[in-house]
Amino acid sequence: MNKLILAAALATAFTTAPAFAADLSAADVQAKLRAAGYTQVHELERDDGVWEADVTRADGSVDEVIIDPATGEIFDPRSGRALLDAGQILTLAGKAGLTHIESVERDGATWTLEARNARNQRVDVRMSGHDGRVLSSRRDGWWD
Repeated sequence: MNKLILAAALATAFTTAPAFAADLSAADVQAKLRAAGYTQVHELERDDGVWEADVTRADGSVDEVIIDPATGEIFDPRSGRALLDAGQILTLAGKAGLTHIESVERDGATWTLEARNARNQRVDVRMSGHDGRVLSSRRDGWWD
């Protein structure tokens, strides 16, 4: 009887668990950039948990933009969207459980931080410059 209950519980767990969206592929990111009006993508690479692209805009200007790999949101420093300042980012980083913040640096329309997470592990974090949400958090080595 216990085996039957366990089997039913496992079957329910596996059939009702939410599906996690896969990160966007390079082709998906290029398509999003073209749909957003960028005329050329010169370089596209995955770095620090996000996509980075060197792009040409319709006006001919060239710049680097950051793309959230989960949502495809484009972080363009020339988009005209308001950017948070370092003080606001530090406040939001604290609310996200980050402590011992050693460095904070604006990178276009995102912020990069070196900090410790809730488990006291050293992490490199990329945060949205628009709303402060964490886009990527990666452990900075295994020797914490």
